[in-house]
Amino acid sequence: MMLRTLCRTGGALLQQTQRAAPRLWVTPAQQRWASSLPMNTVVLFVPQQEAWVVERMGRFHRILEPGLNFLIPLLDRIRYVQSLKEIVINVPEQSAVSLDNVTLQIDGVLYLRILDPLKASYGVEDPEYAVTQLAQTTMRSELGKLTLDKVFRERESLNSNIVQSINQASDEWGIRCLRYEIKDIHVPPRVKESMQMQVEAERKKRATVLESEGTREADINVAEGHKQAQILASEGQKAEQINKASGEAQAILAKAEAKAKAIRMLSDALTEQNGDAAASLSVAEQYVSAFSKLAKESNTILLPSSTGDISGMVTQAMTIYGTLAKPSLKAVAEEKSNNFGSQSSQ
Repeated sequence: MMLRTLCRTGGALLQQTQRAAPRLWVTPAQQRWASSLPMNTVVLFVPQQEAWVVERMGRFHRILEPGLNFLIPLLDRIRYVQSLKEIVINVPEQSAVSLDNVTLQIDGVLYLRILDPLKASYGVEDPEYAVTQLAQTTMRSELGKLTLDKVFRERESLNSNIVQSINQASDEWGIRCLRYEIKDIHVPPRVKESMQMQVEAERKKRATVLESEGTREADINVAEGHKQAQILASEGQKAEQINKASGEAQAILAKAEAKAKAIRMLSDALTEQNGDAAASLSVAEQYVSAFSKLAKESNTILLPSSTGDISGMVTQAMTIYGTLAKPSLKAVAEEKSNNFGSQSSQ
């Protein structure tokens, strides 16, 4: 019963002290770092995600864990209350000069967490102010290493470098910087106008390049089409010429075979009985036919000296034929005699 009464009394006193007790730091921004300093009521209840630093007779004694805790009145005193949650700090806007001498107005947001309440309480007087100043100086130094164009392109790399620099210095304070984000980057009006002109020029350049590439590809496609058309046309002409030459060769061969057959038939006919008379008749007919066409096909007429003596012309033609036919007749006779001699010897 007495324990229950003490618990109720301690809870009431805790609520009163949280309303009226003074803050750890006097600035409004520092109120995020700690709750109100509670009074020693012997029985204390520590909220989750908070660490209460207790001093005994002015010297660090221990850190109260979340839950039920007991302290000695008058001797123990709660000196610091640290929040273990992730803390968000707005880094004020400041000016920085880039590598190409452009003045920038830049601000950011810092995310951090207390890992060691003891170091955060006794390692630095004002943790929030210290981290904020460190973030500003680091940001100015990192921006001085980059040109204006790289500042916009490498924001992630810039944020990462700032976090690494802050963590190197804040390890002794028991604070870990989780991330840093740049919110706004403001450039002078003239620089902004020049950047807009540069962007427009770059866009026009890209448009011109794309248009020229499109025109080039179109010309290439047209030329390739003409090339393919010419190749196909030449192949068609080649095939046509080949077919035509093949047809002409076949026609010439057919004419030669027909003429050779006709000559063989004529030769066979001349070797038969009364072949000379048939040849004379054929020559006379051809003579009369050729003489009748002279006046029809040309204005120039060549007449023999004796146009009326058809028998003389036929006799002359037959004489020429006989002269040309003698060697062939001799060869035929020799071949027949050779064949007869071979047959008689058998």
